[in-house]
Amino acid sequence: MPVPNPNRLDPELARHIVESAVDFAIITTAIDGRVTSWNAGAEKLFGWQAAEAIGMDLAEIFTPEDRETGAPEHEMTRAVDEGRGIDERWHVRRDGSRFWGSGLVMPLHGGGLRGFVKIIRDRTAERDAERRYHAMTAALPGFVFVTDPDGANTETNEQFRAYAGRSEAELNGNRWLEVLHPDDRARAAEIWATAVETGAPYEARYRFRRHDGEYRCFACRGVPDRDEAGRITRWLGTCIDVENEARARAAIERLAVSLEHRATRSDADLNTAVENLENEIAERAKIEDALRQAQKMEAIGQLTGGVAHDFNNLLTIIRSGVDLLRRRELPAEKRRQYIDAISDTVDRAAALTRQLLAFARRQLLQPELFDADQRVRQIASLMTATLGSRIRLQVEVTCADCTVRADPNQFDTAVLNLAVNARDAMDGEGELTIRVAFASGLPSRRGHAFEASDFIAVSMTDTGTGIEPDRIGRIFEPFYTTKDVGRGTGLGLSQVIGFAKQSGGDVVVDSEVGRGTTFTLYLPHMRAEQGAGEAATPAAAVEFTPGKGCVLVVEDNEAVGGFAAKLLEDLGYTTRWAESAQAALDLVAEQPDRFDLVFSDVVMPGMGGVELAQRLREERPDLPVVLTSGYAHVLAEEGTHGFRLLHKPYSVEALSRVLRQVADGSD
Repeated sequence: MPVPNPNRLDPELARHIVESAVDFAIITTAIDGRVTSWNAGAEKLFGWQAAEAIGMDLAEIFTPEDRETGAPEHEMTRAVDEGRGIDERWHVRRDGSRFWGSGLVMPLHGGGLRGFVKIIRDRTAERDAERRYHAMTAALPGFVFVTDPDGANTETNEQFRAYAGRSEAELNGNRWLEVLHPDDRARAAEIWATAVETGAPYEARYRFRRHDGEYRCFACRGVPDRDEAGRITRWLGTCIDVENEARARAAIERLAVSLEHRATRSDADLNTAVENLENEIAERAKIEDALRQAQKMEAIGQLTGGVAHDFNNLLTIIRSGVDLLRRRELPAEKRRQYIDAISDTVDRAAALTRQLLAFARRQLLQPELFDADQRVRQIASLMTATLGSRIRLQVEVTCADCTVRADPNQFDTAVLNLAVNARDAMDGEGELTIRVAFASGLPSRRGHAFEASDFIAVSMTDTGTGIEPDRIGRIFEPFYTTKDVGRGTGLGLSQVIGFAKQSGGDVVVDSEVGRGTTFTLYLPHMRAEQGAGEAATPAAAVEFTPGKGCVLVVEDNEAVGGFAAKLLEDLGYTTRWAESAQAALDLVAEQPDRFDLVFSDVVMPGMGGVELAQRLREERPDLPVVLTSGYAHVLAEEGTHGFRLLHKPYSVEALSRVLRQVADGSD
């Protein structure tokens, strides 16, 4: 009688374990690749029931491209040669849709090779989150770095590596100090040691050596990221190039000396001085443009650490919601709640991205009508991480109509500068109250010559140390600051007063030493009916109707292209995906009667979407083209040349409506 092996798993128990692993597809095959078993996880992931899948060639779950290159056979060969094969690749479901899967292949032995077992997990959501994170860090205007709790560098963005001319490994740990100017290294190490010891955010300026040997000045900021217990898990940081700001400051100081010298000249030199002054004014306009950019960059530096934290929080909600939706036993009401939460979070992420792009624009925007109440609430949602958890933020609104006409992005920058100024005055702890109210004129102690008598007053009250009376008269001067070295440029309040004056308003300061300060930004009030013609017309409700015809999707990003194709198929269209503009032109030439519409991304390597649309307009004027992009600055520079544009991120309803309008010729 055979003796039982205590280390051998009971076959029935093993089968039960395999069937219970619903989040993993576990498949066994014969030597020739024919499926011999197919668990519940495989049914859920691929859509084939076990009865249908048994006997099927496993190559059916691979993409046509991978089948052509022999990927299924290569996996099995590697598993036999190396004992296992690990890969990540696109896989195909029964309905033709694709997902990004992480797989493991191992040979099955028993008196020789009997077959193979393949285990696959869906990593589409994680891959998309990783790509979005890296895309966001690549879009930020400066260096981004991540360290461990002790301050040792673990990750840098492409801008940092390209500037230094070094790989990520060459910047990890404390090796990034080698890129600093030798005179700055000891100070940088000391600042980091203090930050790690106290757990407090830090700001400092260092000179970084570029790959060509030139040193440029950067304003750096690091903030700790904590877990639920308050322990620091890592540090997030940014560095912004402020070399142009330093040069602009020196140029203005030289200009001031020059103007003072000219003012003392005799009357005989007056005509020459006037002519030279006109030239100086033109030069000053260029310098002021550089200053405005420096002001905006300072605001971005304050935001980036908090934005990265907020964006990770949004990804956490999405990721958790997706995991919960995978539960088979989830009630319909709970499923709807999680779907709504994910949808709302995507909207918040899109709004966060739009805010960040608006702050990074270099050009001066035209004034427009907007609701100061809504704008303040939007920027307040961004300020939470920037202010810190020890500052309690409150927003109060008392006006029913808070409409003003001003540059909305300059307004955002001004509000943020006032908030950062209040944070520093409170040393990171206290109460900050933002009030939006109607005011019939400016306070009498500040004379003005404005035609408008009604204003919207945006006030910011802190519980900080207050401002000494002899300093209030200088706080709006450019580069004047009472902060420690490395904690501010002295540009923030000068931007606020400049914006207010140019918008027909003013700024009033009330402060008491030991009790706090209130800054009030006054902007001329515009009644809502005065700008009714400028207000955007709300979009009409869209009736969701099936589409028809074949759409050529042109997108270089595999994840976005595959998802867009699947979305269009769900809307009733047939699709074909091209990974580049040239591939799309080739497909249209090969099959001129197949496609009814082209849906193309704008920003792609090589030929872009706008150029593709122009080529198709010349070669196939009967073939409609719809463009889509999330890069507003590219379209601002190049234009859409009359083609319909759908901004990313877009909703299913917006996509359906635009394609139907363009296909019907109603747009």
